[in-house]
Amino acid sequence: MTLQHWITQTLQESLQPTELTVIDESEKHHGHAGWREGGETHFQVYIVSQVFSGKSRVERHRLVNGVLKGAFDRGLHALAIQAKAPGE
Repeated sequence: MTLQHWITQTLQESLQPTELTVIDESEKHHGHAGWREGGETHFQVYIVSQVFSGKSRVERHRLVNGVLKGAFDRGLHALAIQAKAPGE
């Protein structure tokens, strides 16, 4: 299973989003810290979930990072997050 697929599946199961986009942006970081041949080091996540209602931006990011701890253990170097509640 690719890391991108693992991230997508983990977020779907944990946060039950109504919208989810996971983009591998590793090639944009070629030669920078954390980059490695084959990619899957830098991702962008756009997620909309009811779980984020009433939470601050920092709380939302901590929640996503906590859910994806295993991805960092598997080689994820950087994660850009846009986390919104429905209607935002």
